[in-house]
Amino acid sequence: MRIGMLTEGGYPYATGESRLWCDRLVRGLAQHEFEIYALSRSAHQEEQGWIPLPHQVQRVRSAPLWTPEDDGRTHGRRARRRFSLHFKQLASAICAGDDPDATARFAAGLYGLAELARDEGGLYAALRSEIAVRALEAACRAPGVSRAVHAAQVPDYLVFVDQLERALRPLSLDWYAEADGGLGGVDLCHAASGGTAALPGLLAKRFFGVPLLVTEYGVQLRAHYLDRADGRLSVPVRALLAAFHGRLASEVYRQAALITPGNTHARRWQERCGADRAKLRTVYPGMEEERFTAVGEGEDRGDPHTLVWVGRIEPAKDLIALLHAFADVRKEEPAARLRIFGAPARGPEAATYLAHCRALAAQLFPDEAADAVTMGDNPVSFEEIGGPETPEQADAYAAGSVVVLSSVVEGFPVSLVEAMFCGRATVSTDVGAVCEVIGGTGLVVPPRNPRALADTCLALLRDPERRERLGAAARARALELFTVEQNIAAFRGIYLELISHCPVRREAVGEGGEPLPFAHPPEAYVPWRWTGGAPSWADQPVGACTTVTEADA
Repeated sequence: MRIGMLTEGGYPYATGESRLWCDRLVRGLAQHEFEIYALSRSAHQEEQGWIPLPHQVQRVRSAPLWTPEDDGRTHGRRARRRFSLHFKQLASAICAGDDPDATARFAAGLYGLAELARDEGGLYAALRSEIAVRALEAACRAPGVSRAVHAAQVPDYLVFVDQLERALRPLSLDWYAEADGGLGGVDLCHAASGGTAALPGLLAKRFFGVPLLVTEYGVQLRAHYLDRADGRLSVPVRALLAAFHGRLASEVYRQAALITPGNTHARRWQERCGADRAKLRTVYPGMEEERFTAVGEGEDRGDPHTLVWVGRIEPAKDLIALLHAFADVRKEEPAARLRIFGAPARGPEAATYLAHCRALAAQLFPDEAADAVTMGDNPVSFEEIGGPETPEQADAYAAGSVVVLSSVVEGFPVSLVEAMFCGRATVSTDVGAVCEVIGGTGLVVPPRNPRALADTCLALLRDPERRERLGAAARARALELFTVEQNIAAFRGIYLELISHCPVRREAVGEGGEPLPFAHPPEAYVPWRWTGGAPSWADQPVGACTTVTEADA
């Protein structure tokens, strides 16, 4: 089977969100051939290069989203009329709010632009032209649009069409051919995220009938909302971008043959965006547990007085609440310690937040040097993984008996699963997919509640037998649900199921290009219900049957 893997800002680049699980999946499914179609997000990402690729990756085609890509093409009068018609459909759907006809208009405009790009060349100049700006202005001034969209001015239109051109850049790529080297020659498109990454899959389905599988371990639409909430863009531009990405997500979910969220939290987002429940099947991300085997199966349960926090130091992790909670813990248990293990701070925001946390620790424990990196008599330490005392991630979890997660925003809690692999009892805030991951093997408290966090940590610090039971149950659960092997097994079955339900019908030709009328056996066209050997779910929609990875049980 030939799989077209669609990524944005991830695999095969050495940096990015999807590089690890995509690489494990490709290596684990050696019986298939993979073609990678990758969109890069920054010059830095391209400078870092690709990770080593296995032999089953036949080719890689890439395109940047971060830089202007003017192909020099200009359209004639007829092509400009086509562009104006389809862009007006797209713009009116983006601005339409809750109009029930907007979904159809968005699809008509999107695919109309794609067909124009295929017939006449790229859309770079057209999407940034005066025609596009005037069409967008008319859509923003139409009756019934939201107040934020109606308030847009010319600078907002220019910023939005720039953002829109980058998001729609896959429409102008030369990836859509039926011969080798194009998406028309694959048997299945697997998008490693929704949104722009799935656009090539939409066109492959439109032009060639290739089925589309969409996997989201972090919902792209949610990530977009969080990324755009920092005030760098004006309110009208943010409103327009939110509407566009919402419409795009809805169309991706509508056209996908199957959608595999990584947890129930992501699944709920997809359902709100219109995903059909019959197409949804939860497949947990696979993580390498071998790195944590020595700690998880070892006899050492860590320092019984030490709490451990592991992760990226950023505001969403709410270390402020954790430090206040530990101050309460310290009052009750003077021997208690808190070790905070973080990756090196990246960017001024992360560095500022780390400095603020260090200052707060010094304020809460004024008689002790809280900013030291050695334990000594200091109740709080800030340490980096990879240093001489903590060379590996597993060493951080081995340092204490209780692992704490204090986040206020969380998708799939990777550090929590790592702690479970290490057999550690955990205290977590009830955010994202935390409760689904823990499943009763750890303690959960409300976010932004230092008192509840402190009381729960104290309960575990004072009860070694309970810590032991919870840690053993957590490791057993992680080994059952979150390993690479279960992830690969799930996708192996999904690939075969999709290709049997949605085979791509291609005309068989000989070496000279002549048709081969008997190349496909007649049985390939016989519906299963006529053969008498169909499974009970053969006539159900794809995704209606459950698997052992379903998280909603």
